[in-house]
Amino acid sequence: MEGEINNLILVWLTVVVSLCYCYEVSKIFPTVTKARLLAILPVSCLFLCLPLNLTSIHLGGTTSFFISWLSNFKIMLLAFNKGPLSSNPPLPLSRFIPLACFPIKFKVQDSVNLPASAKKRDKSIRSYVVKMLMLAILVRVYYFKKILHPKIVLLCYCLHIYFMLEMILALVSSAANALLRVELEPPFDEPYLSTSLQDFWGRRWNLMVPNILHPTVYQPVRSISARFVARKWAPIPAVLATFLASGLMHELVFYNIGRLKPTGEVTCFFLLHGVSLSVEIGIKKRVNGKFTVPEIVSGPLAVAYVIYTSFWLFFPPFLRCRAEIKGCTESLAFVEFLKTGRLVSPSELSCPFL
Repeated sequence: MEGEINNLILVWLTVVVSLCYCYEVSKIFPTVTKARLLAILPVSCLFLCLPLNLTSIHLGGTTSFFISWLSNFKIMLLAFNKGPLSSNPPLPLSRFIPLACFPIKFKVQDSVNLPASAKKRDKSIRSYVVKMLMLAILVRVYYFKKILHPKIVLLCYCLHIYFMLEMILALVSSAANALLRVELEPPFDEPYLSTSLQDFWGRRWNLMVPNILHPTVYQPVRSISARFVARKWAPIPAVLATFLASGLMHELVFYNIGRLKPTGEVTCFFLLHGVSLSVEIGIKKRVNGKFTVPEIVSGPLAVAYVIYTSFWLFFPPFLRCRAEIKGCTESLAFVEFLKTGRLVSPSELSCPFL
């Protein structure tokens, strides 16, 4: 465990130094040139490889998501003078680095809606407390997993992943908020209240992913496809390309977690949802508002579809790399550290409910 912490420090020091370099490159080459792109490209390749120095699911998986995916896409946008890191006037380095490293997005201040924002923030705090309690309940449920139906266990894993993701991203946002003294966009927006697949993937689930995929994949592909198909249908290829990119990046994150040869199942999961979302968009364009399914029906169906397809394509590779066991033992090692102040290797521990 001590070696993993040392590797984590080295990886993130490398990330910070690399981002300082990218910051200087953007000032040396203020316009889009081949030199600017060639100067940033090696950092992009480095960010793909850095998480391979980490083997734990929490540290390695999170670093892979933050650096190999989100930060990598941001600096590639910077190479073309686009995206959140490119602004006029330039961002100060104190904001550039956290914005590049972490899945955060600055919120535009609106003095008119300050009371509503405060109310929403109070609601979010209550929501996080409830989710932490539900996460604790899930841990107790796992003690009985051997007598539960496998589909019930997978449903628990769905909830666990959602709660853990929201807790981690909310913690990162809170730390960034405290350090930068700015309001940040929330990472999730109650995905269980989605009214459709379009609503789930575009406006509620892990919002930093669509926020970064939109300028890097969706907009360029839509612009190109508009030259070959009717403008009305140009979003369809863009949606498929966006979900393909998401699937490939999830494969990379899964590889960093388990170091198993990718099977393509995760990519198929996202491609399936890309096709499903394209069909949904196509139907909406065809009916043009003449017929709508009540949200009380379409919402639960959309969420159920996401959960059911995750049972089929998302969780098999997740379970093959023993992610749930790794996550459990790492959590126990962290609790042991808090109790005794001693770093314990997860391999020395075992989950009592597995």
